[in-house]
Amino acid sequence: MAEAAAPERQLKRALSAFDLTCIGIGAIIGAGIFALAGTAAAGEQIEASIWKTPVLNFIISHLTHAELVFGRPGAGPAVMLSFVVAAIACGFAALCYAELASMIPVSGSAYTYSYATLGEIIAWVIGWDLILEYAVGNMAVAVGWSGYFVKLCGSLFNLKFPLWLVNDDTTATAIISQGGDGLANYSSTTLPIIAGHTIAVNLPAFFVVAAVTVLLIYGIRESARTNTIIVIIKVAVVVFVIAFGAFMVHPTNWQPFLPNGVGGMMSGAAIVFFAFIGFDAVSTTAEETINPQRDMPIGIIASLIICTVLYVLMAGVITGVRTYTTYLGDSAAVATAFAGRPWAQALISAGALAGLTSVLLVFQLGQPRIFMAMARDGLLPEYFAKIHRRFRTPYITTIWTGIAVGIVAMLTDIGSLADLTNIGTLFAFMLVCLGVIVLRRKDADRPRPFRVPLVPLFPLLGVFLCIVLMLSLPLETWGRFFVWLAIGLSIYFLYSVRHSKLRRGIDVGPTEDIPPPIIKT
Repeated sequence: MAEAAAPERQLKRALSAFDLTCIGIGAIIGAGIFALAGTAAAGEQIEASIWKTPVLNFIISHLTHAELVFGRPGAGPAVMLSFVVAAIACGFAALCYAELASMIPVSGSAYTYSYATLGEIIAWVIGWDLILEYAVGNMAVAVGWSGYFVKLCGSLFNLKFPLWLVNDDTTATAIISQGGDGLANYSSTTLPIIAGHTIAVNLPAFFVVAAVTVLLIYGIRESARTNTIIVIIKVAVVVFVIAFGAFMVHPTNWQPFLPNGVGGMMSGAAIVFFAFIGFDAVSTTAEETINPQRDMPIGIIASLIICTVLYVLMAGVITGVRTYTTYLGDSAAVATAFAGRPWAQALISAGALAGLTSVLLVFQLGQPRIFMAMARDGLLPEYFAKIHRRFRTPYITTIWTGIAVGIVAMLTDIGSLADLTNIGTLFAFMLVCLGVIVLRRKDADRPRPFRVPLVPLFPLLGVFLCIVLMLSLPLETWGRFFVWLAIGLSIYFLYSVRHSKLRRGIDVGPTEDIPPPIIKT
Protein backbone atom coordinates (compact mmCIF):
# COMPACT_ATOMS: atom_id res chain seq x y z
CA MET A 1 0.00 0.00 0.00
CA ALA A 2 2.88 2.35 0.80
CA GLU A 3 4.55 1.44 -2.47
CA ALA A 4 1.37 2.23 -4.40
CA ALA A 5 1.23 5.62 -2.64
CA ALA A 6 4.55 6.78 -4.12
CA PRO A 7 3.83 9.95 -6.21
CA GLU A 8 5.29 8.53 -9.42
CA ARG A 9 3.10 5.43 -9.12
CA GLN A 10 -0.24 6.90 -8.11
CA LEU A 11 -3.20 6.19 -10.37
CA LYS A 12 -6.15 8.56 -10.77
CA ARG A 13 -8.93 7.86 -8.25
CA ALA A 14 -12.18 8.40 -10.16
CA LEU A 15 -14.41 5.34 -9.61
CA SER A 16 -17.50 5.12 -7.38
CA ALA A 17 -19.45 2.08 -6.11
CA PHE A 18 -21.84 2.48 -9.08
CA ASP A 19 -18.90 2.52 -11.52
CA LEU A 20 -17.48 -0.62 -9.91
CA THR A 21 -20.84 -2.41 -10.09
CA CYS A 22 -21.10 -1.53 -13.79
CA ILE A 23 -17.52 -2.73 -14.36
CA GLY A 24 -18.45 -6.02 -12.67
CA ILE A 25 -21.59 -6.43 -14.78
CA GLY A 26 -19.58 -5.45 -17.84
CA ALA A 27 -17.11 -8.26 -17.18
CA ILE A 28 -19.71 -10.88 -16.26
CA ILE A 29 -22.50 -10.53 -18.86
CA GLY A 30 -20.93 -11.38 -22.18
CA ALA A 31 -19.77 -14.47 -24.05
CA GLY A 32 -20.94 -16.83 -21.31
CA ILE A 33 -24.68 -16.23 -21.35
CA PHE A 34 -24.92 -15.58 -25.08
CA ALA A 35 -22.75 -18.49 -26.23
CA LEU A 36 -22.44 -21.16 -23.55
CA ALA A 37 -25.93 -21.57 -22.07
CA GLY A 38 -27.08 -23.77 -24.97
CA THR A 39 -23.94 -25.93 -24.86
CA ALA A 40 -24.36 -26.45 -21.12
CA ALA A 41 -28.01 -27.47 -21.56
CA ALA A 42 -27.49 -29.83 -24.51
CA GLY A 43 -24.06 -31.18 -23.53
CA GLU A 44 -21.24 -32.18 -25.82
CA GLN A 45 -21.76 -35.58 -27.37
CA ILE A 46 -18.24 -36.16 -28.63
CA GLU A 47 -16.20 -39.21 -29.54
CA ALA A 48 -15.52 -41.75 -26.81
CA SER A 49 -12.27 -40.17 -25.70
CA ILE A 50 -10.95 -40.44 -22.16
CA TRP A 51 -9.20 -37.09 -22.56
CA LYS A 52 -12.47 -35.33 -23.43
CA THR A 53 -14.24 -36.75 -20.36
CA PRO A 54 -14.68 -34.76 -17.11
CA VAL A 55 -12.70 -36.07 -14.14
CA LEU A 56 -15.95 -36.16 -12.14
CA ASN A 57 -17.30 -38.84 -14.52
CA PHE A 58 -14.45 -41.16 -13.50
CA ILE A 59 -15.14 -40.55 -9.80
CA ILE A 60 -18.90 -41.17 -10.16
CA SER A 61 -18.26 -44.34 -12.20
CA HIS A 62 -15.85 -45.64 -9.56
CA LEU A 63 -18.14 -44.90 -6.60
CA THR A 64 -21.36 -46.21 -8.18
CA HIS A 65 -19.76 -49.01 -10.27
CA ALA A 66 -21.70 -47.65 -13.23
CA GLU A 67 -20.42 -47.59 -16.80
CA LEU A 68 -18.15 -44.64 -17.56
CA VAL A 69 -19.94 -41.90 -19.51
CA PHE A 70 -17.73 -40.34 -22.17
CA GLY A 71 -18.07 -36.71 -23.16
CA ARG A 72 -20.13 -34.14 -21.30
CA PRO A 73 -23.71 -34.94 -20.34
CA GLY A 74 -26.13 -32.06 -20.81
CA ALA A 75 -27.75 -30.31 -17.87
CA GLY A 76 -31.08 -29.97 -19.71
CA PRO A 77 -33.52 -27.46 -18.17
CA ALA A 78 -31.50 -27.89 -14.95
CA VAL A 79 -29.01 -25.51 -16.55
CA MET A 80 -30.86 -22.99 -14.39
CA LEU A 81 -29.49 -24.83 -11.35
CA SER A 82 -26.08 -25.01 -13.05
CA PHE A 83 -25.99 -21.22 -13.05
CA VAL A 84 -27.00 -21.20 -9.38
CA VAL A 85 -24.22 -23.67 -8.43
CA ALA A 86 -21.61 -21.67 -10.34
CA ALA A 87 -22.94 -18.47 -8.75
CA ILE A 88 -22.74 -19.92 -5.23
CA ALA A 89 -19.12 -20.96 -5.81
CA CYS A 90 -18.37 -17.48 -7.10
CA GLY A 91 -20.35 -15.99 -4.20
CA PHE A 92 -18.12 -17.52 -1.53
CA ALA A 93 -15.07 -16.39 -3.51
CA ALA A 94 -16.64 -12.92 -3.91
CA LEU A 95 -17.03 -12.56 -0.13
CA CYS A 96 -13.36 -13.44 0.31
CA TYR A 97 -12.37 -11.04 -2.47
CA ALA A 98 -14.42 -8.30 -0.80
CA GLU A 99 -12.68 -8.77 2.57
CA LEU A 100 -9.20 -8.77 1.09
CA ALA A 101 -9.97 -5.91 -1.34
CA SER A 102 -11.19 -3.72 1.53
CA MET A 103 -8.05 -4.53 3.57
CA ILE A 104 -5.55 -4.27 0.71
CA PRO A 105 -6.91 -1.65 -1.74
CA VAL A 106 -4.10 -2.13 -4.24
CA SER A 107 -4.11 -3.19 -7.91
CA GLY A 108 -3.36 -6.81 -8.66
CA SER A 109 -6.51 -8.66 -7.60
CA ALA A 110 -5.93 -12.20 -6.28
CA TYR A 111 -2.20 -11.90 -6.97
CA THR A 112 -1.79 -9.05 -4.49
CA TYR A 113 -3.95 -10.73 -1.84
CA SER A 114 -2.01 -13.97 -2.08
CA TYR A 115 1.29 -12.09 -1.97
CA ALA A 116 0.23 -10.55 1.35
CA THR A 117 -1.16 -13.76 2.86
CA LEU A 118 0.25 -16.95 1.34
CA GLY A 119 3.69 -15.85 0.17
CA GLU A 120 5.51 -15.03 -3.03
CA ILE A 121 5.54 -18.35 -4.88
CA ILE A 122 1.80 -18.91 -4.37
CA ALA A 123 1.21 -15.32 -5.52
CA TRP A 124 3.25 -15.97 -8.65
CA VAL A 125 1.19 -19.09 -9.44
CA ILE A 126 -2.03 -17.10 -9.06
CA GLY A 127 -0.71 -14.23 -11.17
CA TRP A 128 0.27 -16.75 -13.84
CA ASP A 129 -3.22 -18.31 -13.65
CA LEU A 130 -4.89 -14.92 -13.98
CA ILE A 131 -3.22 -14.57 -17.38
CA LEU A 132 -5.45 -17.47 -18.41
CA GLU A 133 -8.51 -15.70 -17.06
CA TYR A 134 -7.90 -12.31 -18.64
CA ALA A 135 -5.58 -12.55 -21.63
CA VAL A 136 -6.45 -16.03 -22.99
CA GLY A 137 -10.14 -15.50 -22.22
CA ASN A 138 -10.05 -12.18 -24.04
CA MET A 139 -8.62 -13.78 -27.16
CA ALA A 140 -11.72 -15.98 -27.39
CA VAL A 141 -13.98 -13.00 -26.69
CA ALA A 142 -12.32 -10.96 -29.46
CA VAL A 143 -12.89 -13.76 -31.98
CA GLY A 144 -16.52 -14.02 -30.86
CA TRP A 145 -16.93 -10.24 -31.19
CA SER A 146 -15.68 -10.45 -34.77
CA GLY A 147 -18.22 -13.14 -35.64
CA TYR A 148 -21.16 -11.13 -34.27
CA PHE A 149 -19.86 -7.96 -35.98
CA VAL A 150 -19.74 -9.66 -39.38
CA LYS A 151 -23.25 -11.08 -38.92
CA LEU A 152 -24.64 -7.73 -37.83
CA CYS A 153 -23.11 -5.92 -40.82
CA GLY A 154 -24.67 -8.51 -43.10
CA SER A 155 -28.16 -8.38 -41.57
CA LEU A 156 -28.42 -4.61 -41.15
CA PHE A 157 -26.49 -3.23 -44.13
CA ASN A 158 -26.11 -6.30 -46.39
CA LEU A 159 -22.36 -5.68 -46.13
CA LYS A 160 -20.18 -8.72 -46.79
CA PHE A 161 -16.45 -9.19 -46.25
CA PRO A 162 -13.90 -11.51 -47.91
CA LEU A 163 -13.60 -14.76 -45.98
CA TRP A 164 -9.85 -14.39 -45.49
CA LEU A 165 -10.16 -10.97 -43.79
CA VAL A 166 -12.60 -11.96 -41.02
CA ASN A 167 -11.44 -15.46 -39.99
CA ASP A 168 -8.22 -17.14 -38.96
CA ASP A 169 -6.74 -19.69 -41.38
CA THR A 170 -8.06 -22.77 -39.54
CA THR A 171 -11.62 -21.46 -39.37
CA ALA A 172 -11.57 -20.18 -42.97
CA THR A 173 -10.36 -23.55 -44.28
CA ALA A 174 -13.05 -25.36 -42.30
CA ILE A 175 -15.79 -23.06 -43.68
CA ILE A 176 -14.64 -23.72 -47.26
CA SER A 177 -14.49 -27.49 -46.70
CA GLN A 178 -18.02 -27.51 -45.28
CA GLY A 179 -19.39 -25.51 -48.19
CA GLY A 180 -23.15 -24.94 -48.34
CA ASP A 181 -25.04 -21.77 -47.45
CA GLY A 182 -22.30 -20.56 -45.11
CA LEU A 183 -20.20 -19.43 -48.06
CA ALA A 184 -22.92 -16.98 -49.10
CA ASN A 185 -22.11 -14.82 -46.05
CA TYR A 186 -18.84 -13.64 -47.64
CA SER A 187 -18.06 -11.49 -50.67
CA SER A 188 -15.17 -13.77 -51.62
CA THR A 189 -14.21 -17.28 -50.48
CA THR A 190 -10.82 -17.49 -52.21
CA LEU A 191 -7.88 -17.60 -49.82
CA PRO A 192 -4.64 -15.88 -50.94
CA ILE A 193 -1.58 -18.13 -51.12
CA ILE A 194 1.91 -17.00 -50.11
CA ALA A 195 4.90 -19.37 -50.34
CA GLY A 196 2.54 -22.29 -50.81
CA HIS A 197 0.46 -21.55 -47.68
CA THR A 198 -3.06 -20.13 -47.53
CA ILE A 199 -3.40 -16.87 -45.61
CA ALA A 200 -6.34 -15.68 -43.51
CA VAL A 201 -6.47 -13.08 -40.74
CA ASN A 202 -9.27 -11.95 -38.44
CA LEU A 203 -8.93 -8.18 -38.80
CA PRO A 204 -12.10 -7.18 -36.86
CA ALA A 205 -10.79 -9.07 -33.81
CA PHE A 206 -7.46 -7.23 -34.00
CA PHE A 207 -9.00 -3.80 -34.53
CA VAL A 208 -11.47 -4.05 -31.65
CA VAL A 209 -8.63 -5.02 -29.28
CA ALA A 210 -6.57 -2.09 -30.60
CA ALA A 211 -9.47 0.34 -30.06
CA VAL A 212 -10.06 -0.89 -26.51
CA THR A 213 -6.33 -0.62 -25.75
CA VAL A 214 -6.20 3.02 -26.90
CA LEU A 215 -9.25 3.86 -24.79
CA LEU A 216 -7.72 2.27 -21.69
CA ILE A 217 -4.46 4.19 -22.14
CA TYR A 218 -6.39 7.43 -22.45
CA GLY A 219 -7.96 7.17 -19.02
CA ILE A 220 -9.81 5.08 -16.42
CA ARG A 221 -12.68 7.57 -16.06
CA GLU A 222 -13.37 7.62 -19.82
CA SER A 223 -13.12 3.81 -19.94
CA ALA A 224 -15.57 3.47 -17.04
CA ARG A 225 -18.07 5.83 -18.68
CA THR A 226 -17.90 3.93 -21.96
CA ASN A 227 -18.37 0.66 -20.08
CA THR A 228 -21.39 2.05 -18.19
CA ILE A 229 -23.14 3.00 -21.46
CA ILE A 230 -22.48 -0.45 -22.95
CA VAL A 231 -23.69 -2.17 -19.76
CA ILE A 232 -26.99 -0.28 -19.89
CA ILE A 233 -27.51 -1.40 -23.51
CA LYS A 234 -26.78 -5.07 -22.98
CA VAL A 235 -28.73 -5.34 -19.71
CA ALA A 236 -31.69 -3.82 -21.56
CA VAL A 237 -31.35 -6.54 -24.23
CA VAL A 238 -31.15 -9.28 -21.60
CA VAL A 239 -34.27 -7.92 -19.88
CA PHE A 240 -36.00 -7.82 -23.27
CA VAL A 241 -35.14 -11.49 -23.90
CA ILE A 242 -36.54 -12.44 -20.50
CA ALA A 243 -39.71 -10.34 -20.78
CA PHE A 244 -40.49 -11.15 -24.43
CA GLY A 245 -39.48 -14.81 -24.16
CA ALA A 246 -41.60 -15.38 -21.05
CA PHE A 247 -44.74 -15.32 -23.25
CA MET A 248 -43.26 -17.98 -25.56
CA VAL A 249 -42.34 -20.51 -22.87
CA HIS A 250 -43.91 -23.99 -23.00
CA PRO A 251 -43.56 -25.61 -19.55
CA THR A 252 -43.53 -29.08 -21.16
CA ASN A 253 -40.05 -28.25 -22.53
CA TRP A 254 -38.80 -28.27 -18.93
CA GLN A 255 -39.53 -32.01 -18.67
CA PRO A 256 -37.47 -33.97 -17.76
CA PHE A 257 -35.82 -31.31 -15.63
CA LEU A 258 -32.69 -33.37 -14.78
CA PRO A 259 -32.24 -35.62 -17.84
CA ASN A 260 -28.67 -36.63 -16.90
CA GLY A 261 -28.86 -36.37 -13.14
CA VAL A 262 -26.58 -34.41 -10.84
CA GLY A 263 -23.53 -35.20 -13.00
CA GLY A 264 -25.12 -33.42 -15.96
CA MET A 265 -26.00 -30.42 -13.83
CA MET A 266 -22.44 -30.17 -12.43
CA SER A 267 -20.94 -30.56 -15.90
CA GLY A 268 -23.17 -27.69 -17.01
CA ALA A 269 -22.02 -25.64 -14.02
CA ALA A 270 -18.38 -26.16 -15.01
CA ILE A 271 -19.17 -24.81 -18.49
CA VAL A 272 -21.29 -21.83 -17.47
CA PHE A 273 -18.73 -20.87 -14.82
CA PHE A 274 -17.09 -19.04 -17.74
CA ALA A 275 -20.15 -16.75 -17.69
CA PHE A 276 -19.25 -15.54 -14.18
CA ILE A 277 -15.52 -15.02 -14.33
CA GLY A 278 -14.60 -11.39 -14.46
CA PHE A 279 -16.31 -10.10 -11.32
CA ASP A 280 -12.87 -10.16 -9.72
CA ALA A 281 -11.75 -7.62 -12.35
CA VAL A 282 -13.41 -5.08 -10.06
CA SER A 283 -10.68 -5.66 -7.50
CA THR A 284 -7.93 -4.78 -10.01
CA THR A 285 -9.13 -1.15 -9.97
CA ALA A 286 -8.66 -0.64 -6.21
CA GLU A 287 -6.07 2.12 -6.66
CA GLU A 288 -8.45 4.00 -8.96
CA THR A 289 -11.45 3.85 -6.59
CA ILE A 290 -12.39 6.95 -4.58
CA ASN A 291 -13.27 5.02 -1.40
CA PRO A 292 -12.04 1.45 -1.93
CA GLN A 293 -12.71 0.20 1.63
CA ARG A 294 -16.44 0.88 1.23
CA ASP A 295 -17.00 0.68 -2.53
CA MET A 296 -15.01 -2.47 -3.47
CA PRO A 297 -17.24 -4.93 -1.53
CA ILE A 298 -20.37 -3.21 -2.86
CA GLY A 299 -19.18 -3.39 -6.48
CA ILE A 300 -18.09 -7.04 -6.30
CA ILE A 301 -21.14 -8.47 -4.51
CA ALA A 302 -23.80 -6.29 -6.18
CA SER A 303 -22.60 -7.14 -9.70
CA LEU A 304 -22.59 -10.88 -8.90
CA ILE A 305 -26.14 -10.85 -7.46
CA ILE A 306 -27.60 -8.85 -10.36
CA CYS A 307 -26.01 -11.10 -13.00
CA THR A 308 -27.07 -14.34 -11.26
CA VAL A 309 -30.74 -13.32 -11.25
CA LEU A 310 -30.57 -12.35 -14.94
CA TYR A 311 -28.75 -15.58 -15.87
CA VAL A 312 -31.24 -17.92 -14.17
CA LEU A 313 -34.22 -16.16 -15.77
CA MET A 314 -32.56 -16.18 -19.20
CA ALA A 315 -31.67 -19.87 -18.93
CA GLY A 316 -35.29 -20.61 -17.99
CA VAL A 317 -36.52 -18.76 -21.07
CA ILE A 318 -34.26 -20.41 -23.66
CA THR A 319 -34.95 -23.94 -22.32
CA GLY A 320 -38.67 -23.16 -22.06
CA VAL A 321 -39.02 -21.73 -25.57
CA ARG A 322 -37.38 -24.73 -27.27
CA THR A 323 -36.39 -28.26 -26.22
CA TYR A 324 -32.89 -28.22 -24.78
CA THR A 325 -31.60 -30.76 -27.35
CA THR A 326 -32.16 -28.10 -30.01
CA TYR A 327 -29.05 -26.29 -28.80
CA LEU A 328 -26.60 -29.16 -29.37
CA GLY A 329 -23.42 -27.60 -30.79
CA ASP A 330 -25.08 -24.18 -30.98
CA SER A 331 -22.87 -21.25 -29.95
CA ALA A 332 -25.69 -18.72 -30.36
CA ALA A 333 -28.49 -20.36 -28.39
CA VAL A 334 -30.19 -17.11 -27.41
CA ALA A 335 -30.59 -16.09 -31.06
CA THR A 336 -31.72 -19.62 -32.00
CA ALA A 337 -34.46 -19.48 -29.37
CA PHE A 338 -36.04 -16.62 -31.33
CA ALA A 339 -35.70 -18.18 -34.79
CA GLY A 340 -38.46 -16.95 -37.11
CA ARG A 341 -38.38 -13.44 -35.66
CA PRO A 342 -35.58 -11.64 -37.59
CA TRP A 343 -36.07 -8.33 -35.78
CA ALA A 344 -35.63 -10.04 -32.42
CA GLN A 345 -32.54 -11.90 -33.64
CA ALA A 346 -31.00 -8.64 -34.88
CA LEU A 347 -31.67 -7.00 -31.52
CA ILE A 348 -30.14 -9.95 -29.64
CA SER A 349 -27.07 -9.92 -31.92
CA ALA A 350 -26.59 -6.22 -31.18
CA GLY A 351 -26.87 -6.94 -27.45
CA ALA A 352 -24.36 -9.77 -27.73
CA LEU A 353 -21.98 -7.44 -29.55
CA ALA A 354 -22.34 -4.85 -26.78
CA GLY A 355 -21.81 -7.56 -24.18
CA LEU A 356 -18.63 -8.82 -25.78
CA THR A 357 -17.31 -5.26 -26.15
CA SER A 358 -17.65 -4.53 -22.45
CA VAL A 359 -16.00 -7.85 -21.54
CA LEU A 360 -13.08 -6.92 -23.78
CA LEU A 361 -12.89 -3.53 -22.10
CA VAL A 362 -12.91 -4.86 -18.54
CA PHE A 363 -10.56 -7.80 -19.16
CA GLN A 364 -8.10 -5.52 -20.97
CA LEU A 365 -8.36 -3.21 -17.97
CA GLY A 366 -7.58 -5.98 -15.47
CA GLN A 367 -4.68 -7.84 -17.07
CA PRO A 368 -2.20 -4.90 -17.32
CA ARG A 369 -2.73 -4.01 -13.66
CA ILE A 370 -1.81 -7.54 -12.58
CA PHE A 371 1.39 -7.35 -14.65
CA MET A 372 2.05 -3.92 -13.07
CA ALA A 373 1.65 -5.35 -9.55
CA MET A 374 3.99 -8.26 -10.33
CA ALA A 375 6.59 -5.86 -11.76
CA ARG A 376 6.42 -3.69 -8.62
CA ASP A 377 7.44 -6.74 -6.61
CA GLY A 378 10.37 -7.50 -8.90
CA LEU A 379 8.83 -10.72 -10.27
CA LEU A 380 8.72 -9.11 -13.70
CA PRO A 381 11.01 -6.36 -15.09
CA GLU A 382 10.47 -2.88 -13.58
CA TYR A 383 9.73 -1.68 -17.11
CA PHE A 384 6.20 -3.10 -16.79
CA ALA A 385 5.40 -0.97 -13.70
CA LYS A 386 5.61 2.39 -15.51
CA ILE A 387 2.67 4.84 -15.24
CA HIS A 388 1.84 7.40 -17.93
CA ARG A 389 2.72 10.90 -16.67
CA ARG A 390 -0.38 12.55 -18.10
CA PHE A 391 -3.09 9.88 -18.11
CA ARG A 392 -1.92 8.08 -14.91
CA THR A 393 -2.58 4.65 -16.41
CA PRO A 394 -0.21 1.62 -16.69
CA TYR A 395 0.32 2.27 -20.40
CA ILE A 396 3.30 -0.07 -20.99
CA THR A 397 1.52 -3.21 -19.81
CA THR A 398 -1.71 -2.06 -21.49
CA ILE A 399 0.06 -1.72 -24.85
CA TRP A 400 1.87 -5.06 -24.65
CA THR A 401 -1.27 -6.88 -23.49
CA GLY A 402 -3.21 -5.34 -26.37
CA ILE A 403 -0.56 -6.36 -28.91
CA ALA A 404 -0.42 -9.96 -27.64
CA VAL A 405 -4.19 -10.43 -27.40
CA GLY A 406 -4.83 -8.73 -30.75
CA ILE A 407 -2.26 -10.73 -32.71
CA VAL A 408 -3.29 -14.10 -31.26
CA ALA A 409 -7.00 -13.33 -31.75
CA MET A 410 -6.26 -12.34 -35.36
CA LEU A 411 -4.41 -15.55 -36.21
CA THR A 412 -5.72 -18.28 -33.93
CA ASP A 413 -8.81 -20.40 -33.41
CA ILE A 414 -9.06 -20.44 -29.60
CA GLY A 415 -11.26 -23.53 -29.37
CA SER A 416 -11.27 -25.32 -26.03
CA LEU A 417 -9.19 -22.66 -24.22
CA ALA A 418 -12.39 -21.54 -22.46
CA ASP A 419 -11.93 -24.66 -20.30
CA LEU A 420 -8.32 -23.68 -19.63
CA THR A 421 -9.54 -20.22 -18.61
CA ASN A 422 -12.01 -21.79 -16.18
CA ILE A 423 -9.56 -24.10 -14.42
CA GLY A 424 -7.00 -21.33 -13.94
CA THR A 425 -9.64 -19.01 -12.50
CA LEU A 426 -11.08 -21.67 -10.18
CA PHE A 427 -7.61 -22.39 -8.83
CA ALA A 428 -7.08 -18.67 -8.16
CA PHE A 429 -10.47 -18.42 -6.41
CA MET A 430 -9.60 -21.40 -4.23
CA LEU A 431 -6.36 -19.79 -3.07
CA VAL A 432 -8.12 -16.48 -2.33
CA CYS A 433 -10.55 -18.33 -0.03
CA LEU A 434 -7.60 -19.96 1.74
CA GLY A 435 -5.93 -16.55 2.02
CA VAL A 436 -8.80 -15.21 4.14
CA ILE A 437 -8.43 -18.09 6.61
CA VAL A 438 -4.66 -17.67 6.80
CA LEU A 439 -4.83 -13.90 7.32
CA ARG A 440 -7.46 -14.25 10.04
CA ARG A 441 -4.91 -16.32 11.97
CA LYS A 442 -1.73 -14.45 11.06
CA ASP A 443 -3.10 -10.93 11.54
CA ALA A 444 -6.37 -11.16 13.46
CA ASP A 445 -6.23 -7.58 14.77
CA ARG A 446 -5.86 -5.78 11.45
CA PRO A 447 -8.93 -3.59 10.66
CA ARG A 448 -11.34 -5.23 8.23
CA PRO A 449 -13.90 -2.78 6.76
CA PHE A 450 -15.72 -5.85 5.38
CA ARG A 451 -15.65 -9.26 7.08
CA VAL A 452 -16.63 -12.64 5.60
CA PRO A 453 -19.24 -14.20 7.91
CA LEU A 454 -18.78 -17.66 9.46
CA VAL A 455 -15.03 -18.02 8.91
CA PRO A 456 -13.64 -20.63 8.23
CA LEU A 457 -16.91 -22.28 7.08
CA PHE A 458 -17.71 -19.95 4.17
CA PRO A 459 -14.16 -19.88 2.73
CA LEU A 460 -13.91 -23.68 3.06
CA LEU A 461 -17.23 -24.07 1.22
CA GLY A 462 -15.79 -21.86 -1.50
CA VAL A 463 -12.71 -24.09 -1.73
CA PHE A 464 -14.88 -27.24 -1.88
CA LEU A 465 -17.13 -25.92 -4.65
CA CYS A 466 -14.15 -24.71 -6.69
CA ILE A 467 -12.58 -28.17 -6.46
CA VAL A 468 -15.86 -29.86 -7.52
CA LEU A 469 -16.15 -27.55 -10.55
CA MET A 470 -12.51 -28.18 -11.46
CA LEU A 471 -13.19 -31.93 -11.33
CA SER A 472 -16.11 -31.35 -13.73
CA LEU A 473 -13.66 -30.20 -16.42
CA PRO A 474 -12.19 -32.63 -19.00
CA LEU A 475 -9.01 -34.59 -18.32
CA GLU A 476 -7.15 -32.87 -21.18
CA THR A 477 -7.82 -29.49 -19.56
CA TRP A 478 -6.04 -30.68 -16.42
CA GLY A 479 -3.08 -31.77 -18.55
CA ARG A 480 -2.84 -28.38 -20.24
CA PHE A 481 -3.19 -26.65 -16.88
CA PHE A 482 -0.22 -28.54 -15.42
CA VAL A 483 1.85 -27.70 -18.52
CA TRP A 484 0.93 -24.03 -18.07
CA LEU A 485 1.94 -24.17 -14.41
CA ALA A 486 5.26 -25.80 -15.33
CA ILE A 487 6.04 -22.97 -17.78
CA GLY A 488 5.15 -20.36 -15.15
CA LEU A 489 7.27 -21.95 -12.44
CA SER A 490 10.20 -22.16 -14.85
CA ILE A 491 10.01 -18.38 -15.39
CA TYR A 492 9.73 -17.85 -11.64
CA PHE A 493 12.84 -19.85 -10.77
CA LEU A 494 14.87 -18.59 -13.75
CA TYR A 495 14.07 -14.86 -13.38
CA SER A 496 11.74 -13.87 -10.56
CA VAL A 497 13.63 -15.49 -7.67
CA ARG A 498 16.79 -13.53 -8.50
CA HIS A 499 14.98 -10.20 -8.93
CA SER A 500 12.35 -10.44 -6.18
CA LYS A 501 12.34 -7.35 -3.94
CA LEU A 502 11.01 -9.45 -1.07
CA ARG A 503 13.94 -11.88 -1.29
CA ARG A 504 16.47 -9.07 -1.69
CA GLY A 505 15.06 -7.28 1.36
CA ILE A 506 14.30 -4.06 -0.50
CA ASP A 507 11.98 -1.75 1.46
CA VAL A 508 9.71 0.05 -0.99
CA GLY A 509 7.84 2.30 1.42
CA PRO A 510 8.01 3.86 4.90
CA THR A 511 5.77 1.20 6.46
CA GLU A 512 2.97 -1.03 5.30
CA ASP A 513 0.72 0.41 8.02
CA ILE A 514 0.41 3.82 6.29
CA PRO A 515 -2.49 3.70 3.82
CA PRO A 516 -2.18 5.50 0.49
CA PRO A 517 -3.72 9.00 0.37
CA ILE A 518 -7.02 9.62 -1.36
CA ILE A 519 -6.50 11.67 -4.51
CA LYS A 520 -9.50 13.87 -5.27
CA THR A 521 -10.23 14.72 -8.89
